[in-house]
Amino acid sequence: MLKAVLFDLDNTLILFEEVKFVNGYYPRLAARFEGVFPDGQFAERLMKATVELRNNDGSRINRELFITALCDGLDVNREEVWARFEQFFSLDFDVFRDTVVATPGAGNVFRHVKERKLKLVVATNPIWPLSVQQKRIAWAGLSGAKVDLITHIDNMSYCKPQLGYFRQICRLIDVQPEECLMVGDDPANDMVAALTGMKTYQTTDSRAHSKQPLEVSQKVIGNNLEGIPPADFSGLLIEVPPAINSLLGL
Repeated sequence: MLKAVLFDLDNTLILFEEVKFVNGYYPRLAARFEGVFPDGQFAERLMKATVELRNNDGSRINRELFITALCDGLDVNREEVWARFEQFFSLDFDVFRDTVVATPGAGNVFRHVKERKLKLVVATNPIWPLSVQQKRIAWAGLSGAKVDLITHIDNMSYCKPQLGYFRQICRLIDVQPEECLMVGDDPANDMVAALTGMKTYQTTDSRAHSKQPLEVSQKVIGNNLEGIPPADFSGLLIEVPPAINSLLGL
């Protein structure tokens, strides 16, 4: 019996212009760290630390692993480094609002999930803190939604596409994978949830929104499709409710 629905965020609940975002995000973030890291090292270290999150084995919270990898070999105060990230997220991140648009129907889909008394999870890759994830959920027009779990850098010790990520969500909301539906656009990082026993719904909204692939995301997270079965359902986000009803036997 279906008990929970998990939603990816980028190109699922919000349609994301990654190239535009990346071109503004990295230079603006680097400016917050002038004088902290050796000249020319910040961008390389940031990418390496983000890639390291993909390999987290569950033994450490993501933020601890990220900061450790970012500051590896340097005599810097790691709490002060993280404080600079928090300052950036608080003061600068809102400028990227124009890199996304809300996916049509997201609010109606969330209301349907709650009307069916199912648990609702925003299963976005946990590489950012809760404050950032909440901003991005608000950009989807979902700031007032009653969500049971939002995955973020401080409450997860795995990232997509690791199966441990999906299993950790199940432990946190006290359900079994077989009782979940994973909704997302990316077969490599969302539909992979099928390998844990979850049902899957692949959204198609992003295909009409942008022809440019998420090249940076694929470099960081990966794009391995080997062994991933076809989605159980596929269609626009707004068409998720009939799939939910089907799994509920309605």
